[in-house]
Amino acid sequence: MTTTATTTAPAPFAEVPTAAAAVQESNGFSISSLVLGIVSIFASFTFFVPAVGLVLGIMALKREPASRTMAIWGIVLNGVMLAGTVLVTFGALLFGLAMLPFLPFAFA
Repeated sequence: MTTTATTTAPAPFAEVPTAAAAVQESNGFSISSLVLGIVSIFASFTFFVPAVGLVLGIMALKREPASRTMAIWGIVLNGVMLAGTVLVTFGALLFGLAMLPFLPFAFA
């Protein structure tokens, strides 16, 4: 008595996922840049918040083309606040240096 079993040969290669399935779009850098841009309106005196937001926005432009608008707004907000912080700091330094000759009269 002979029995014949039908067997299928195993596939020589495993199925490889496509690149579209492996890459998942994320917009974390652009959202972070935009949020830090909005926060830097209130906390720009720290110099740290706008600088980090500016770096994240530039990184988001290169890595996240789908969320380009948020990245650009983050760059603009952080850049303006960073420039304002630098200008105010230099203005305060210049004012302090201009008032330095009058320091002896303050304690007379």
